[in-house]
Amino acid sequence: MKLRILLAAALVAACASIQAATLKWGAQNDILTLDPHSQNHATTNGIMQHTYEGLVRYTKDFGVEPCLATSWQLISPTHYRFTLRKGVKFQDGTPFTADDVVFSYNRILQPQGTMQIYVAGVKEMRKVDDHTVDMILGGPSPILLRNLVDFRIMSRAWSAKNKSENVQNYVAKEESFASRNANGTGPYLIKLWEPDKRLVMQANPNWWGKLDGNVTEVIYTPIKADATRIAALLSGDVDIVTDLPTQDVQRLRTDPKLKVLDGHEVRTIFIGLDQFSDELKYSSVKGKNPFKDIRVRKALNITVDREAIKRVTMRGLSIPAAIMVAPGVHGHTNDIDKVAPADGEGARKLLAEAGYPNGFEFGLDCPNNRYVNDEEICQALVGMWARIGLKAKLNAQPMATFIQKIQKFDHDAYMLGWGVATFDGLYTLQSLVRTKTTGADGSFNLGRISDAKLDALIDALKTETDVKKRDGILREALVATRDNYYYVPLHHQLRPWAMKRNVTTVHKADDRPESRFARVD
Repeated sequence: MKLRILLAAALVAACASIQAATLKWGAQNDILTLDPHSQNHATTNGIMQHTYEGLVRYTKDFGVEPCLATSWQLISPTHYRFTLRKGVKFQDGTPFTADDVVFSYNRILQPQGTMQIYVAGVKEMRKVDDHTVDMILGGPSPILLRNLVDFRIMSRAWSAKNKSENVQNYVAKEESFASRNANGTGPYLIKLWEPDKRLVMQANPNWWGKLDGNVTEVIYTPIKADATRIAALLSGDVDIVTDLPTQDVQRLRTDPKLKVLDGHEVRTIFIGLDQFSDELKYSSVKGKNPFKDIRVRKALNITVDREAIKRVTMRGLSIPAAIMVAPGVHGHTNDIDKVAPADGEGARKLLAEAGYPNGFEFGLDCPNNRYVNDEEICQALVGMWARIGLKAKLNAQPMATFIQKIQKFDHDAYMLGWGVATFDGLYTLQSLVRTKTTGADGSFNLGRISDAKLDALIDALKTETDVKKRDGILREALVATRDNYYYVPLHHQLRPWAMKRNVTTVHKADDRPESRFARVD
């Protein structure tokens, strides 16, 4: 009898071993750090979700479900009580408790990080007992749970032991133990990270949950060059590519060894403008800042031929944008996202009225390995603006150096893409439009826009619980941002992924593939 049990156990183990699979994932850019509270960067967050968890998480279709909290109770409109999951351990073996939640809350608020948006509206976190925390809010918060998905919990003991109580200051090029090592509670362990080469994750054998797929090892390889990335897929060196060059998509669709998984992304690509400095750093205009003039900002906007960018640069894989949120984000409606044809003559008149009949020079910073055709889009913009006398001096560079530069406000104009992690327009408005403070407000308002009327609308959105009234405020704020030309929205990205026929996964509109949902057969 004992022998039979041993044989059965061996058979089960053998079957499990046969089913276990490695997923080789290729994408355009690398993560920035392993510190989960340092950089609000989609690629970084997409990897971090594999190893660090929040109190709640998204389902496959972006509903909110329990994660490190098993339940929550609304005691009052400004008081939530979370019951924490028992028996959970961090990857170093230390138990997960309320102390770690309180520690992580205080840590994520540190100003050198850019993740405060995920605890926006939370005034205080209190420990009730080892498995209960109370969250005290500054006011009612209609999207609190969606924010908390990316509030990642770190071990207080591990952070103290490794002198990582403070968030890494990425802009200052600081390194810490937490920026190079990870210790979460999640489904995968990060075993190796060689920046710009590869990152290796293995299934966490002590994870409290269960994988939906069979992927027990993930090898993530950043491959900047489009041709090299697709060659790696075609040769079998990688199993899936999530950053497809637009010119290759149709060819990949017809390859019998591959399949293309289509889907949109809740990300808007745009140009930001310094509207704060008294003089632009890289401009031919001295003694004043032309971007403070709405006529100049409007000229920049109406010169852009978004349909041409869609047709030529994006090969049809974009949705021309007039507003700063994409379809799929609460607050987006087609009637306020209508793009007018390019109007070069109107733009020239506006520049002349503003005092720049011959145009002027300015700097344009762009990443060259982050968004689909990012450098090519910027090159197209340079040509379009040149037609009205605006001479944009393009500075394209890798994301890791680009993001440090613009976070230091060392720019005139810059390209950025903003994905909406909460699927609600407040996330964009609060991050990009609200006057910048040391907290979540204006965390990526790198043009340092400051509009008291818009601030009031955005602040109202944070606490308004009447759905109809809130939707009206959201619409008003998005239209005001559009009509003041605070940004130059270009398009909303479409995001097909290509993979081998034996790979199955769930397309994610937040551009964060989750390996726990993947299978390799």
